[in-house]
Amino acid sequence: MPSLGELERAVMDVLWAAPTPLTAREVQDGLGSRELATTTVLTVLGRLERKALVARTRDGRAHHYRPVASREDHVAELMRDALDGAPDRGAVLARFLGSIPPDERAALRDLLD
Repeated sequence: MPSLGELERAVMDVLWAAPTPLTAREVQDGLGSRELATTTVLTVLGRLERKALVARTRDGRAHHYRPVASREDHVAELMRDALDGAPDRGAVLARFLGSIPPDERAALRDLLD
């Protein structure tokens, strides 16, 4: 799973928050206070498409972009990749569980049951 740079993450946040696919201009508007050219947003969207994180469809003259997977699916894949790279998965899981707050450990226990 490819990692995301700061601007890529911001663009993905806008796309994940949107109920429907967005144009590059709508993504640019969704980035709010960032002063970015539309060409910069298009470049980032192109990189995300090459990383298979975003799908593009043509609608008339405009392209619309949508995330290929949900934020939760993306984070779960990152976690799986991190575990796959560990020589001792049990030790990594134990360290992870020891680092999360008790309420999240309880939620995890509930999910496992």
